[in-house]
Amino acid sequence: MAILIKKISGKEYAYHAYRQGGKVVHKYLGPASDMQVMQKVQEFAAEKRIPDNFFSLFWDAEPSGIGIKKNARYIIERVLEMGGMDAVQWLQRIYATRLIIEVCESSRKVSERSKNFWRIWFGYKKYAY
Repeated sequence: MAILIKKISGKEYAYHAYRQGGKVVHKYLGPASDMQVMQKVQEFAAEKRIPDNFFSLFWDAEPSGIGIKKNARYIIERVLEMGGMDAVQWLQRIYATRLIIEVCESSRKVSERSKNFWRIWFGYKKYAY
């Protein structure tokens, strides 16, 4: 998921690019000069970083420097082991459930107690991913 700003005939237009199956779809958002469109662009950009209210989960690193894609495993482990329900809801909006389950099962940093809870929560059996 990405926001693209295309320049066409001297004017800028915003598009939301995402994958749907094997295709990349570009959804037109509107002209970049429109304030509502730019507000939507800023909301998409905010989803690319860790929200301020979850910074306490990442006490040993600079949260603003943690990449959502690059450090997905680290983020998922921390939220599954120490995060609250609001953090888990954010996690599920950012990452695919399958990835969360895979990290949960393969991680040494998520305790067995937490793994059992998440197996029940996501409705899967041990090593059934």
